Amino acid sequence: MGLPLSCLSVADVARHAQRSGLVARISDSTVWHWLHEDAIRPWRHRCWIFARDPHFQAKAGRILDLYERRWQGQSLRKDEFVISTDEKTSIQARLRMHPSLPTEAGKSMRVEHEYERAGAWAYLAALGVHRAKVFGRCEATTGIAPFERLVDQVMSQPPYVSGCGDDGGVLIGPILCRMCQQRNPTMRDF
Repeated sequence: MGLPLSCLSVADVARHAQRSGLVARISDSTVWHWLHEDAIRPWRHRCWIFARDPHFQAKAGRILDLYERRWQGQSLRKDEFVISTDEKTSIQARLRMHPSLPTEAGKSMRVEHEYERAGAWAYLAALGVHRAKVFGRCEATTGIAPFERLVDQVMSQPPYVSGCGDDGGVLIGPILCRMCQQRNPTMRDF
């Protein structure tokens, strides 16, 4: 069939067994029982990405320590916060041709499938990890200036911030640290 087992349903396997002449007839439930008994379960699989960075464990450890409110072996103070940032680029802004209709008894919400395109936006967000506070903003583009506006939005409050940004996207590691510390002297190195 040319597909991995994880992409096939039990019905697909049963049909293939009949078409290939392996069996004259077979039910989906029989195929399921055979696969289950042999511990071959194509519907149960997990994707995994192996870390290629030899320093991954040390880097991840620093982030996990921040999530546990620890930095360089010491507990964070009560007035220190951990902020995690990320961005979602190219979000399609769509204007529906007709308004959505709310749910009614026996009917689910209905959303018009026709729309006009209204450009693409970037969403930049920062999460206060321990307080579940979200800061977010839509921008026409990504880059240093939009990220600085997000940092300004977060840092408009007085406490220290220890931050962690995703490893891709707009800014990476030391550049992000320097920029944030220059604009916000209360921010500690992370």
